[in-house]
Amino acid sequence: MVTLTSAENALKTLYLGVVADQLNTSVNPLLAQIEHTSSDVWGKEIRKLAPFGVNGGVGAGTETGALPTSGQNNYAQFVLTLKNLYGTIELSDKAIRASSNSAGAFVNLLNAEMEGLLKASKFNFGRMLFGDGSGKLCTVVSANGNVITVDSVKNVIEGQVVDVVSGTSVLSGACQRRIVSVDRVNKTITLGGATIASGTISPSDVVTIQGSFNLELTGLGAIFSNSNTLYGLARSDNAWLTPYSKTAETLTDISIQTAIDTLDETAGSIADFIVCSAGVKRAYQNYLITNRTNVDYMNLQGGYKAISYNGIPIVSDRFCPQGTMYILNTKDFHLHQLCDWRWLEGEGGNVLKQTAGRPSYTATLVKYADLICDRPIGQAVLTGITEA
Repeated sequence: MVTLTSAENALKTLYLGVVADQLNTSVNPLLAQIEHTSSDVWGKEIRKLAPFGVNGGVGAGTETGALPTSGQNNYAQFVLTLKNLYGTIELSDKAIRASSNSAGAFVNLLNAEMEGLLKASKFNFGRMLFGDGSGKLCTVVSANGNVITVDSVKNVIEGQVVDVVSGTSVLSGACQRRIVSVDRVNKTITLGGATIASGTISPSDVVTIQGSFNLELTGLGAIFSNSNTLYGLARSDNAWLTPYSKTAETLTDISIQTAIDTLDETAGSIADFIVCSAGVKRAYQNYLITNRTNVDYMNLQGGYKAISYNGIPIVSDRFCPQGTMYILNTKDFHLHQLCDWRWLEGEGGNVLKQTAGRPSYTATLVKYADLICDRPIGQAVLTGITEA
């Protein structure tokens, strides 16, 4: 007979390892290339010494002259607060009791819930890798009741629970609303719940995942942004925190090679991964077809396939900004974590907990982590590319 105890045991022993592996390797090809580590985690923070420049204790001299003066390595300390990443499933008491006499029915119930959690987690975790930590999904262009016209629907999908933020405040009349419909042609989203009063939502407000404003991973958007600080350091005092950036309307081998050569010459960084939007990838494929006789393909870790530029994989990602190509040295990226994905446990190690005042039980996956690029100057971005 299936009980809450057997359900908890299944979540802990059968599902956790599979789910953690899926979230670590199958979110997208970029995450599969990034090392996960528990080093440099101190309490609730990541504190990492990042070297920059070179050791100064090198020089030439005469046979009997003085030796070079020592010059130790240059270090800067990166400081980030670990981000709290959650994913919750819910099982109704009625569903559990209905399947209590059938192990197969209960397994199907759990499988359905876990697959739903994986799909949602992959979508949001993949999105965060390209974000700037703000949690912004899109910017409001106009609003008519619960129908909101936005600048982009790339980061939204039906079922998300979102907040609308004005400045730094979540709008009380437009928080924790579920997206019930997305019109990807006209770039509108429709929010569920009571009708939102006219004037509540204004142009330039932003839509975020519920409760996530300024609490998400420090992704590529933060590294390549024009912000004054990164990892607690001022860019104005640390020029090596600014990556290579170039506008390249027409994508060619020369524009890619120029970025790769610049990384090598200025930072000794060897690019090993290129990620772009689907339209940019199509534009490059058109360029190859026009100027070459063949397109090279390669297999990547995690079972992904990619086209190749001189042995460097080029992959497209749904969350990469339009007209953008990132040229990266993935060895400089680390996902620092307090621990891998775990179930949030209550007293006595309980995973399933009754929802207060409701006939249902919830279980929550949690991970405390954030992303750091050790050498921002060793990364590049091409923007403004005409997509195909």
